[in-house]
Amino acid sequence: MVEALIWLGTLVFAATGALKGVEKGFDLLGVLVLATVTAVGGGSIRDVLVGTLPPSALRNEPLLWSVALIGLLVFRFHPRVQALERPIYYLDTLGLGLFAALGAERGLEAGLGPFGVALAGTLSGVGGGVLRDVLSGEVPGILYRAGDLYASAAFLGALVVYALHPHQEEAALFLGALATVLLRVFGRRLGLRLPTPK
Repeated sequence: MVEALIWLGTLVFAATGALKGVEKGFDLLGVLVLATVTAVGGGSIRDVLVGTLPPSALRNEPLLWSVALIGLLVFRFHPRVQALERPIYYLDTLGLGLFAALGAERGLEAGLGPFGVALAGTLSGVGGGVLRDVLSGEVPGILYRAGDLYASAAFLGALVVYALHPHQEEAALFLGALATVLLRVFGRRLGLRLPTPK
């Protein structure tokens, strides 16, 4: 089940990266590059930081080919994909929660403390999106986007995994992912935002 969710989250991230490339008017190669870095960039950064080399995603050839296929499909059928904005938002949120929880678990396996585990989880969830934004010439959205708790939701979810892991490993993953999803979804509905300078 977890493996299927990893695939789903990765492919949704690939679709969001490809859409960004289409919006920027990139050629086919540019769209495929954005799809790939968005899909596997966060997990790869996490793996490098905890000493897992080469990164696990780069050893998964079927996953990489599937990411490329999603990029091609978005490039060809982007008007139809853009019409699925709401489902993509919820699938993206699910992927964020799952990768934050799994990234936190990888940090725990590496012996990191609470802050290190939270960073590993956060980077796993948002790293690909940061790379996508930088490569497309934008300030990463996690640094300024109001009304959408994204990195902070992943950070909280990863902390939940750290807090619960010693007592119940499987429940920790589920509840950590759930915390991320709920904070992002209800944070958006309630208009929650982090403070900005006055």
